[in-house]
Amino acid sequence: MLKRKLILESGEVFEGIAFGSETESAGEVVFTTGMTGYQETISDPSFCGQIVTMTYPLIGNYGINRDDFEAISPAIKGFVIHELATVPSNFRNEGTLDEYLKMKGIPGIQGIDTRKLTRLIRKEGAVKGYLSKAGEEINLEEIIEWLNAVKFPTNQVAQVSTQKAYPSPGRGKRVVLIDFGMKHGILRELNKRDCDVIVVSYNTSAEEIMAYQPDGIMLTNGPGDPMDVPEAIETIKVLIGKVPMFGICLGHQLFGLASGAKSFKLKFGHRGANHPVKDLRTGRTELTSQNHGFAIDMESLQDTDLEVTHIALNDGTCEGMRHKKYPVFTVQYHPEASPGPEDPNHLFDEFIELMNNSTREEQLQHA
Repeated sequence: MLKRKLILESGEVFEGIAFGSETESAGEVVFTTGMTGYQETISDPSFCGQIVTMTYPLIGNYGINRDDFEAISPAIKGFVIHELATVPSNFRNEGTLDEYLKMKGIPGIQGIDTRKLTRLIRKEGAVKGYLSKAGEEINLEEIIEWLNAVKFPTNQVAQVSTQKAYPSPGRGKRVVLIDFGMKHGILRELNKRDCDVIVVSYNTSAEEIMAYQPDGIMLTNGPGDPMDVPEAIETIKVLIGKVPMFGICLGHQLFGLASGAKSFKLKFGHRGANHPVKDLRTGRTELTSQNHGFAIDMESLQDTDLEVTHIALNDGTCEGMRHKKYPVFTVQYHPEASPGPEDPNHLFDEFIELMNNSTREEQLQHA
């Protein structure tokens, strides 16, 4: 078994056993707390450019199957785990995690103290990291110096968004889905409700979007800093008030910025399938699936037409908003789950209800 090192910009070195691709890689090192759902995690476009650490100790035990992907091509830079299950057991299993990462060119490291790494990230914040080639001897000082100097790309949304518009037909409400790095679970939920979905690129103009004559607009999840997608912010500004909108994760942040709010980077983000969120409208608490490194500043909402509807019970940050004048609401978490609990799945029904209550005449008045 070949050795591999994970080196952090702060100088810490974790030595373990290589699996997956033998290639080297670099990216922001983050952790996610889900006990299951590693296949969905690996294929979630919101992890684009990141080296993902699983806090649960045994990963790969149910293998890889054809049904649980959230994107066709994974965009993570590396995968960090404590122990790799080499003989998976599940009735849906069609291959091992090691085989899948090899096929996709993603390096992995196992056998390190993931608890120590997670505590370090929680204390210091998300850090830049480098995964060495399998079996290669490296100059640690040179790598650490390089990590402290390097600036990683900020065009993650452009990397994972669709390049061409395409339909996902249905006979219900027409939804234009702006793809900032969509998890396919979102599309599945809309299709389940018979929506006639048209998926468009992140940089599609407001005029093009309205030319599809949508009954509603979906702003999807995606990777990175919302400030790095200024064209999307400007587009959303134009679209506000035209038709009902529903934003998820990055879509939530972009809508906030388009409405005059501000965003900030969380120290180590919210990533996992077990984050409690309180709905301020009902007082109900739901467990949610989350994956984001930025959040909307609640104080910045005071001079906007937005109000907070949900808060994170772990740290009190903004987890949901709605517009005071127009039929628009957004959440910071993932109501489609994949992986995680489906407590907030009803939000898709609320979106359908918003579209049902918005007449075509009202939409044309705003067009």
